[in-house]
Amino acid sequence: MTTRRNLMTSAIAAGTLALAGLGLSAPVMADELDTLKEEGVMRIAMSGAYPPFNFVSDSNEVVGFDPAIGTEINSRMGLETEVVTTAWDGIIGGLLAQKYDAIVGSMTITEERAEVVDFVGPYYTTRRAIFTKPGSGIASLEDLEDAKVGVTLGETHEEWAKDKGYSVRTYKGLPELLLELENGRVDAIVNDSIAAILALNENGYDYEMFDDPESEPFGAGIAIRKGNPELKAAMQEALDAMMEDGTYVEIAEEWIGEDIR
Repeated sequence: MTTRRNLMTSAIAAGTLALAGLGLSAPVMADELDTLKEEGVMRIAMSGAYPPFNFVSDSNEVVGFDPAIGTEINSRMGLETEVVTTAWDGIIGGLLAQKYDAIVGSMTITEERAEVVDFVGPYYTTRRAIFTKPGSGIASLEDLEDAKVGVTLGETHEEWAKDKGYSVRTYKGLPELLLELENGRVDAIVNDSIAAILALNENGYDYEMFDDPESEPFGAGIAIRKGNPELKAAMQEALDAMMEDGTYVEIAEEWIGEDIR
């Protein structure tokens, strides 16, 4: 998932204003790991609208692969976890404004984002795919030129689809995207393949799909504020240990059904 350049500019501005309001500048800030250990809790952000990676359960709890991974990393650092849900298109701005401490929400690692935040991971890999209803006649990128294409606002796929010149409609999250496709209000949706396949199958929707032949698989990472090498190293160490001792696979099989590294 990725934001467009104008949203990234807004995120940078938001973070700069937040720091200015505190009378601080990024280069002189101490590493946040010690502060987090003193407080005993890390706030991790996600949309809460990206099943099975993160979503709100019937008991009004945010669950899924992302919060499970974030909670396990925090536990290994001796921290409790507080999950924060927020709109995806403003999630980096919220991180820079210190509304939470990390983004554990299936965020695609991109060069553009890496100019603004640091990444831990990647903690899983997926790729872009296009989903349609059976019999739509859409089987290639060329077929999308005359189609209504649904994407989630602020994701990588929004930027990609608009750059392609497609007729794009934006939505808040994957559940809404699936409903729009099922009800025929869009002709195709573009999404990370793993999440969409699992959600479509879970809902019993019939669909056809094809991968974007022009893009390579991409990694999802955990975003933190820049200038925190100790925090980044501690989180990466915890993630690496999870992957080595089998805990990661247990979490992946519970929520995804397979190892997705």
